[in-house]
Amino acid sequence: MAATDDHAKTALGALGAAPFAMSFLLAPLVWVAAFWGGWTVFLLPIAMWYGFSVLDRVLGVNLNNADPNADGAQLFWHKAIVLVWPVVQFTTLFALLWYVPQASHLSTIERIGVFMGMGALTGTIGINYSHELMHQKSALERWLADILLAMVLYSHFRSEHLRVHHLYVGTPRDPVTARFNESFYRFYPRVLWGCLRSAFLAERQLLARRRLHWTSARNPFWRYWGLQAAMLWLAWAMGGWSGVGLFVLQASVAVWQLELVNYVEHYGLTRKHLGAGKYEHVRPHHSWNAAQKASNWLLINLQRHSDHHYKPERRFPLLQNYTAQEAPQLPFGYPVMTVVAMIPPLWRKWMNPRVRQWRAQYYPDITDWAGYSKMTTPMPGQP
Repeated sequence: MAATDDHAKTALGALGAAPFAMSFLLAPLVWVAAFWGGWTVFLLPIAMWYGFSVLDRVLGVNLNNADPNADGAQLFWHKAIVLVWPVVQFTTLFALLWYVPQASHLSTIERIGVFMGMGALTGTIGINYSHELMHQKSALERWLADILLAMVLYSHFRSEHLRVHHLYVGTPRDPVTARFNESFYRFYPRVLWGCLRSAFLAERQLLARRRLHWTSARNPFWRYWGLQAAMLWLAWAMGGWSGVGLFVLQASVAVWQLELVNYVEHYGLTRKHLGAGKYEHVRPHHSWNAAQKASNWLLINLQRHSDHHYKPERRFPLLQNYTAQEAPQLPFGYPVMTVVAMIPPLWRKWMNPRVRQWRAQYYPDITDWAGYSKMTTPMPGQP
């Protein structure tokens, strides 16, 4: 049961949507960096990682919930934010690819800095918005998700997320579930290959059940590859080979940012094996929850991840918060936790005791955690 406050329900409509539009204030910072260079190339990363961490500290947490049965009219402005962002990102990215390579006032290091900032934006906002869009049923929203992912050369994330991660989170079949005591630097190369492989296999198996070969035009990987090729061509058209290099750089930063978040979201949390290759159903306690107000504005409630996995069809303004008795809580929001994730000794100091506490709280009957820690329990569907 999600935590609720009958006296302070979360507002919907334009007023409730306004704080989530803060992401649009970040895009101009990339242009400040491109026009001025120098120290301004650090403005965007500072604003996202440090600025929102400070805001979290000042504003605290939001434990209130919207009515999960709110109708579509109440969500108009929330949906509009996500639908408009792909246009803003596309325009900003490719205009920069035209401008920066020919900007004589920028050194090579400054150009790299501008596009590392752009990658932080496309990873933190763009991929996150694509995540919201890919979960919707409308063809427009799913196409917009694909376009956002193509801009970071990570289109297969949609297939992996919908067909693998949500079905098998917390089991050995999900490459995105970070293992207990696994550092991010071991997780990252494993998940890059694992996600691509699992996404392709999932689509191939789905086509096989429909008596189709993987080369069928219905395989979404053809769309993924086509969109990514189009983005690379457009990057070359805007900025030549320098433009391609800068485009790939921002994509690399974006994917790094995405996988840092993936690492944090489920670190050490596993579903109980029931025998014969069966696992318990996904519950709110299989994801880390964070109620920090400002970073949830930035990330459109992604940190209410416990409810997202429990009810993945819910749009972001309707995601519910859970108490510490119902779901494990991160000590800070994602801006802090993703930085800590890059410092393995500090990460283990903070998180390993919390995982052990989680195990004792939810699974006191399990005495041997070795198989869960190393993900050597049976694959789902295998005895």
